[in-house]
Amino acid sequence: MSETKLLYGANVHANGIRQHYLRYGGKGTPLVLVPGITSPAITWGFVGERLAEKNDVYILDVRGRGLSSTGPDLNYDLDSYAGDILAFIKVLGLKDVTLMGHSMGARIAIRAARKDSSALAQLMLIDPPVSGPGRRAYPAKLDWYTESIRLARLGMSAEDMRRFCPTWTDEQLKLRAEWLHTCDELATRITFEKFHTEDMHQDIPHLKVPARLIVATRGGVIQKEDEEEISGLNPAIEIVHVENAGHMIPWDNEEGFYKAVSV
Repeated sequence: MSETKLLYGANVHANGIRQHYLRYGGKGTPLVLVPGITSPAITWGFVGERLAEKNDVYILDVRGRGLSSTGPDLNYDLDSYAGDILAFIKVLGLKDVTLMGHSMGARIAIRAARKDSSALAQLMLIDPPVSGPGRRAYPAKLDWYTESIRLARLGMSAEDMRRFCPTWTDEQLKLRAEWLHTCDELATRITFEKFHTEDMHQDIPHLKVPARLIVATRGGVIQKEDEEEISGLNPAIEIVHVENAGHMIPWDNEEGFYKAVSV
């Protein structure tokens, strides 16, 4: 276990909303981590601790999750999410940022980098859904998310969460059970639907900073033909595979994940 612990959690007003984040380490080059569709920042804390050995790590609560702004008055589309990330980086005055995103967060990172890469040094794109208009559906099912959120609102134990995440440790299950209720069901539903209606691929040829695509070998999200298409759209993107890992890569093969994102 890393000895680098959480420095603090804080809020900033950026892109018109409250954005809550956790900061780890405080030294080294800045790394902004954008989690997936139902992952509050705190659930990535164990990753933040490890990455903070070499980086100044900021893990965000994406709008509609955790302690950031939420509600039906907000938009939950790629442009809004990307605007949040860019505004967050600007408000904190970060430069030469490694922008790391997992799943939904990777799609957000791609859109943000296309819109404005001036403060970015590199992208780490962890198993982004490659679904979109006319494409293969995202392999996860919406009900898996919405049912677990509803149960979490009523109060879940780690054991209750086990049927949704059967391979996770007791500690990981307990943390998810504690925080999942902060993921807004409407935000989750809209985002999931937009996995299938928003086109991530149109952004890929326009990426101007070094990018690494990290693929889970048994996640089923990115397949060989998807890698070939992405390479065709942007040959500069490096592709790295993490063996023995499903979509939630650090939970399945933590050391393999760190090796994949190391530079």
